[in-house]
Amino acid sequence: MGMWLYSFLLTAALVLGSPYWLFRMATSGRYRAGLWARLGVVPAELRAKVAAMRVERRGGGGLRPLMWIHAVSVGEVLAAARLVEEFRGGRFHRERPGTVFAVSTTTEAGQRLAAERLPGCAVFYFPLDFKFSVGRYLKALGPEMVVLVESELWPRLITECAHAGIPVAVANARVSDRSFPRYMALKALWRPLLAKIAVFLAQSEESAARLRQIGAPRVEVTGNVKYDAHPGKETPLVQALRMRMQGDALAIVCGSTLPGEEEMILDAWPAVLAAVPRALLVIAPRHPDRFDQVALLIKERGLTALRGTTFSRAKMTVKPREILLLDTIGDLGTLYGLGAVALVGGSLVAGGGHNPLEPAQLGVPVLMGPSYENFREIVEAMLANDGIRIIQPAELTGTLIRLLQDRDEARALGARGRAVSAAQAGASERTAAALLKLLPPAPGSGSRGAKEIAANGAGAQ
Repeated sequence: MGMWLYSFLLTAALVLGSPYWLFRMATSGRYRAGLWARLGVVPAELRAKVAAMRVERRGGGGLRPLMWIHAVSVGEVLAAARLVEEFRGGRFHRERPGTVFAVSTTTEAGQRLAAERLPGCAVFYFPLDFKFSVGRYLKALGPEMVVLVESELWPRLITECAHAGIPVAVANARVSDRSFPRYMALKALWRPLLAKIAVFLAQSEESAARLRQIGAPRVEVTGNVKYDAHPGKETPLVQALRMRMQGDALAIVCGSTLPGEEEMILDAWPAVLAAVPRALLVIAPRHPDRFDQVALLIKERGLTALRGTTFSRAKMTVKPREILLLDTIGDLGTLYGLGAVALVGGSLVAGGGHNPLEPAQLGVPVLMGPSYENFREIVEAMLANDGIRIIQPAELTGTLIRLLQDRDEARALGARGRAVSAAQAGASERTAAALLKLLPPAPGSGSRGAKEIAANGAGAQ
């Protein structure tokens, strides 16, 4: 009865919201991307890739086992990439050799980053959470396990997996300050669904306690995989920027900014530039559909921005006093490494903040505003070790000037932040070990639906 009610409410929300979604699809490619795939039409190229991945190349006639990992957007994709790296090596690989991976995301930015960071994986858009659409993907993929990253609890997917005998685990599980009261208010509705989850692998003791309070029966603390995540190799854009950025430039990298924050940064820029003429400003808006909007904002203030897409096509030198608008996907993680200071966005306004570990792991001093509840445990660990600065909007100008002028203070702050990240490492290995317990000891001949997968893949090819 609960699933019928859920499906009815989901359908009603889509129908009532259809004018808005139609408008957004008409005006933004972000909302049109992967539309048919989201509606349950499994792309032929996905079928073909899964079939090719699962063919056993070392003899034995069976199909390789497949794990479906769902990572909603950029932050979760970075965690998933670290998990896949762990699965492909170490104990998991020794005990489950040949396992292949299919990774779904919800956002366009997540798709692009997953395609870049997860070579050899099948990457696709997560379908709408209806029985018919979820069922088609389960049949096409035939996973032996589904892993949801962080807080992606989709009732229909979880229910269909339970009916099919496919274990579902939540890796890097967390319950945010914002979500916890809502979960508690609907505790009676959530409890039966949470009972279908094989295990929650929580980021921290606090998240584990919250999961138990809302009714999760099986919870383990394995730590936060994001401490293990690393930015990877520098992208071609960042490599070019490193070579063409004048040696004495001091870059302020403002990452994942939200509306209202760009205005604060641009308000601070003239005073920063007057005090530190070697300063260079980088602004990376969180959402791709705002790139043009931020470019216009810069222009309206009489300033000129060099766009990342233009820079990557032309042999240009980036000089101090310039503004670089990063209008690309997948470059920010390694671009942080060029920064003299990093400002992590979503925090100067009420956005909950974004992940401060990305710049901290590179030894870059990190600033955030007072809104960091989405990453509160990480920020508090960094604060306890004086590895981050939390500032009010009015303090932005003065703090930037101080850290750009006092390079010893900035380097020490960056080193302490990196040390916090290094001290918390190891969650990926613990997560992989916990997931192994849910699987049979040997791969066997592949998971349920193998013959259908092979036939579907051959037909697609």
